Amino acid sequence: MAKDKNLPILIVDDYRTMLRIIRSLLRQLGYTNVDEATDGSMALQKLKTKPYGLIISDWNMQPMSGLELLKAVRADPDLKDIPFIMVTAEGKRENVLAAKEAGVSNYIVKPFNAETLRQKVEAVLG
Repeated sequence: MAKDKNLPILIVDDYRTMLRIIRSLLRQLGYTNVDEATDGSMALQKLKTKPYGLIISDWNMQPMSGLELLKAVRADPDLKDIPFIMVTAEGKRENVLAAKEAGVSNYIVKPFNAETLRQKVEAVLG
């Protein structure tokens, strides 16, 4: 099945350098339709204005964490089916379990490279 490289992707991180890195890695993979949000509430606003095909969000953000964003997305009937990849610096088991319980599609532990990102994106997009 051909991947839709024009798929709209929303990346969420309060650290602009990380947004740049993820955007650059996605570009290497051929995904160029990428929007950014610097926290969960901004991400929710953007999600209401455009149909995204994938969310890649950092876990550790203020004031709204990636886990809170994930729960809000999964609780919204219009957004609940969007694949959601959580990015975190910690691969702690309780974090992974909390994200799984909240309905995360996949999980990436920093630091990661384009190949890891490709594998995770392909795993959730099929």
